[in-house]
Amino acid sequence: MRAIVKSLRISPRKANLVADLVRGKVASDAVLLLSRLPKKAAKMLKKGIQSAMANAKNNFAQKEESLVIDRILVTKGPTLKRNIPISRGRAAPLLKRSSHFLIELSAR
Repeated sequence: MRAIVKSLRISPRKANLVADLVRGKVASDAVLLLSRLPKKAAKMLKKGIQSAMANAKNNFAQKEESLVIDRILVTKGPTLKRNIPISRGRAAPLLKRSSHFLIELSAR
């Protein structure tokens, strides 16, 4: 029972900080925790966990109370390469990073 969320506009380094908080927790408790967390990645991860919970409920007939986060994998997605102007008419690189989330749930 899993969900994959691709090409989210947040760096994997920042997303991993939030993912570390909910690894191994009960899925419903993790959703509650993420709804209170003031981070951009928390909202994205919460939607991914809710999607995995819905997949488990609808496709595998699992109860939402018995689901535990087995694995959260945050990997690097495509990087948008932009330029930011600096002095003397030059440009400095600006990397807009993105990430992919893989969320796997298991039954207790």
